[in-house]
Amino acid sequence: MKAYEYMEHLFILGDERVRQFLFVGAKDALLMDTGFEDSHVYEQVRQITSLPVTVILTHADHDHCGGLADFDFCYVNERDWPLIKEKQKVRPLKEGDVFTCGDYCLEAIEIPGHTHGSVAFIERNKRLLFPGDSVQKEGPIYLFGAHRSLDAYIASFDKLMPLMDQVDLVFPCHHACPITPDYIEKNKEDAIALANHELRREKHPTFPCYTYFGKWTQFYYDR
Repeated sequence: MKAYEYMEHLFILGDERVRQFLFVGAKDALLMDTGFEDSHVYEQVRQITSLPVTVILTHADHDHCGGLADFDFCYVNERDWPLIKEKQKVRPLKEGDVFTCGDYCLEAIEIPGHTHGSVAFIERNKRLLFPGDSVQKEGPIYLFGAHRSLDAYIASFDKLMPLMDQVDLVFPCHHACPITPDYIEKNKEDAIALANHELRREKHPTFPCYTYFGKWTQFYYDR
């Protein structure tokens, strides 16, 4: 696990598998996602700050909520609650909820598809977007399994596309970070091509799905 301060009071944490974001204010801290159990996110957070920490989740895939046991509770969209074992640790998160920490103000935007309860967070004043796994450079973006929906994923771009002119940097939880907001449009174009059966595919060697190759984006999908 490594951590560094990307900009003032914004730390990026990562173990080369998944990434978390920590905002540190004068009186408290805000953590976005908790990694795998063995990511040791709590220990890394405590090396940076001893302040009380509020946890918000972009979604509840295991690599984003695996470290939740180390924290008191988290805010997560209710449609992802079935994915979390520690039910006593969840609090509802919905469209328009705002979380402030220091001079950061993060607004929740529901973008179902990658999971039913996927959420992005926008910091409008600083022009930053945190989309979880829903926007990435190249991918692969996971879209196989019962708790995902390609149709919902594509529909969520109705919310994401207008943000292209409102943000300068996008912070995905996997692969390159940060990336430019044009990847919102690129991911959308490739996802539509996936739905239209226009992409080349190969059987994945271990997962029960195929790898689909878009112009800019790879997807793991099972149809």
